[in-house]
Amino acid sequence: MSRTRYAPDRGLTGRMVTTMFLIGLLYVVFVGVLIVALGKAWPLIVLLVGGLFVAQFWFSDRIAAYSMGAREVTPEQAPELHGAVDRLCALADMPKPRVAIADSDVPNAFATGRSQRKSLVCATTGLLRRLEPEELEGVLAHELSHVAHRDVAVMTVAAFLGVLAGLITRIALWSGLMRGGRNNQNVALLLVPLVSAVVYVLSFLLTRLLSRYRELSADRAGALLTGRPSALASALTKVSGQMSRIPTRDLRRAEPFNAFFFAPALSGGGMSRLLSSHPTLERRLDQLGRISAQLGQG
Repeated sequence: MSRTRYAPDRGLTGRMVTTMFLIGLLYVVFVGVLIVALGKAWPLIVLLVGGLFVAQFWFSDRIAAYSMGAREVTPEQAPELHGAVDRLCALADMPKPRVAIADSDVPNAFATGRSQRKSLVCATTGLLRRLEPEELEGVLAHELSHVAHRDVAVMTVAAFLGVLAGLITRIALWSGLMRGGRNNQNVALLLVPLVSAVVYVLSFLLTRLLSRYRELSADRAGALLTGRPSALASALTKVSGQMSRIPTRDLRRAEPFNAFFFAPALSGGGMSRLLSSHPTLERRLDQLGRISAQLGQG
């Protein structure tokens, strides 16, 4: 990772590394099962899925930006947005990403790109219309932290196991993978989907846990970079409150992109918190309150 002035968080980093290790361990176990269950067919399957992973890794930013209607804008078209990004990039000592606007009343922002040089930061028209300049800078500092720490690349790698497990499940259900006796074939057709399903569930939960850690890390890094955690807290509160005024149809349309967003389009309590890509609003505000107190003491 290129050096920037974004403050590190060793506690969160340690938890993220542990989660990534568990995902990697799960992947190793899964590949071992593939080798035993699929016999000579497993290299072809892994090769096909590896190609899918490479395509996802290289083109995920373009796919996400296109899907969310991001339109790249020039400094002349969006001087305030570009000005805020320019100031933050100078403050963080990092390359300036491409800047885009999405025509949506859902107040949100997101960053994509596998590296700082290939990144894009986008704000929706709903966000630009609702936030004050300091609040907008807080949100953009959060998103630029994702860029600085290559979070999109990290999450793409973490999600690879789930993609692999899902694809193997479909292939195992759709075709006979072993050309041996009928008993061996039946065992493979039962074992591979079962293991794939278990691996998918576990990797999904671990990936969501990792995503929540990264959101907390981005909040902290953005707040420390600007020195105004209260502005980011105000933006979080305002965006979360405004979501309830957006038609449910529009929120449902935006929900598939929650993992990219500054704040989830739809969120709930109970079991849904375990499946959420973001920490609860209360937890994020609590962290920002503690940061604000620390800065005040300094």
